[in-house]
Amino acid sequence: MNWRAIAAIFKYEMNRFVRTWKQSLVSPVISTSLYFVVFGSAIGSRIDQVEGVSYGAFIVPGLIMLTVIIQSIMNASFGIHFPKFMGTIFELLSAPVSYVEIVLGYVGAAAMKSLLIGLVILGTSYFFVDLTIAHPLAMIAFLLLTCISFSLFGFIVGIWAKNFEQMQIIPMMVVTPLIFLGGSFYSISMLPPFWQTVTLFNPVVYLVSGFRWAFYDTADVPIGLSLIAICIFTGICLFIVSWIFRTGWRIRD
Repeated sequence: MNWRAIAAIFKYEMNRFVRTWKQSLVSPVISTSLYFVVFGSAIGSRIDQVEGVSYGAFIVPGLIMLTVIIQSIMNASFGIHFPKFMGTIFELLSAPVSYVEIVLGYVGAAAMKSLLIGLVILGTSYFFVDLTIAHPLAMIAFLLLTCISFSLFGFIVGIWAKNFEQMQIIPMMVVTPLIFLGGSFYSISMLPPFWQTVTLFNPVVYLVSGFRWAFYDTADVPIGLSLIAICIFTGICLFIVSWIFRTGWRIRD
């Protein structure tokens, strides 16, 4: 394993994050604050508690998941798409670096950025609501798994996209609606029975539910199903990334 190559890619991506730290960190904090004002105050005044948890505190795991998933996809997709756009990816492919090392560098950096942003949002939440974390280790583990899995997905999106506009389609037009409809701001038990069944086909439900369980020991679906869902998603992404580098799809075009 060429750890020096992995470190070089990782450091390059993290340096870009440091150079734009105001945009990377301040923007999520402002967005989170607005969500608390809109959802926590406006809707929270009408909904006292959800499953024994105040509504303002109930939406915190969903807010973190919303930002972390989108940031993981965007960071990883931009990281690999920019070398494609500039044509420098051929230098990377011709270097004595395996595809595993390339993926570790780019995905590792994207996951680290998203993890930091997620922790910043968690810290910001304490200014608005009283939070208790029932399973802190499980919370960190679940957050890390989400960052890694969706960074892998973003890596695939970055390779698939032919331009920057196309790169925005999946996170904005597909993933964001799934997050909003995945129980981020409500419990699926509040829905009619038919829509509860339909919602279970949304994979984001399992992520949000498992993450919320780590906070409040309550979940819409069993925690075991949440872990299985994110492991299957990660495995599928790893398989696709491996296939892309074996075949050169959208890389050597």
